[in-house]
Amino acid sequence: MEEKSVFARRLRAAREARGVSQKQLGILAGIDQFVASARINQYERGKHVPDVQTAQRLAAELSVPVSCLYEPDDDLAELIRLLGGCSRDQLRQLITQLETLQSA
Repeated sequence: MEEKSVFARRLRAAREARGVSQKQLGILAGIDQFVASARINQYERGKHVPDVQTAQRLAAELSVPVSCLYEPDDDLAELIRLLGGCSRDQLRQLITQLETLQSA
């Protein structure tokens, strides 16, 4: 059996964490209500991959950065998810702190 793509796994996990059905997510992301459930199901099974604009809409509805859906490393994906919720000032502070840690 073929392993699911990173995008498929991350999309499903983010959708379940948000507590929405496949159909609800599809409709929220602008997919026609009559095919929304089937389309999200295909994305989550790895049968199809959405275009960039659709992936961006899905990520926005799931409140995660789109890059999180494509990141293969679990720890880095979690970090991206958390950073996505930070303000610009918080990100600047974290970058400064990380640069300090790496130069030590």
